[in-house]
Amino acid sequence: MLSSAFAPCQDLAKWLLPYATSGDDGSHDAAHILRVFKNAMRIHATEGGEQDVLVSAVLLHDCVSVEKNAPQRDQASRLAAEKAATILSEAGWPAAKIDAVAHAILTHSFSANIEPQTLEAKILQDADRLDAIGMVGAARCFYIGGRMGSSLYDPADPSAKNRPLDDKRYAIDHFETKLFRLADGFKTETGQALARERHQRLQHFLTLFLDEI
Repeated sequence: MLSSAFAPCQDLAKWLLPYATSGDDGSHDAAHILRVFKNAMRIHATEGGEQDVLVSAVLLHDCVSVEKNAPQRDQASRLAAEKAATILSEAGWPAAKIDAVAHAILTHSFSANIEPQTLEAKILQDADRLDAIGMVGAARCFYIGGRMGSSLYDPADPSAKNRPLDDKRYAIDHFETKLFRLADGFKTETGQALARERHQRLQHFLTLFLDEI
């Protein structure tokens, strides 16, 4: 059972995993939730924070699915926060903890551009963004590019030396338009250290990719 992979929070995972994802987006599936959980636990071990609030926010941060190219994409985290609050409220959770989970979910999103105010929110944002850089980040970039119908790169100018970057047309452009910008925005010291390592991996990946083509 997948919930056992979320030890020592398997009981919470068993309850909330059925709500964790919606739609068929393989970049925001149960495997993504598990990776974010592992990232969050690694940061939490050093930085602290309320574990039940953090893990609940991890499990429910993508409980509403909105496609990357949808007009309401920047509302995805707000919709997920509202749904999470309803789920926890119906289970009788204290209002303060519900608010803390909802805030973490609301502020985790790059598109929403809302600053996290609590430690748990900062950890969730860092944990989620770690999954957007490094090798997994590269894989997710190309997966989403294919899902959106974009090409891998512009064969005439792959590095965009003489054209504007356009990550809607070319997946590799997303490295420069977003992925390389993420490492500078991590909120916790532990997250920053992990981000530097994955950022270097992502830069190395792009160098090798461009060499091969």
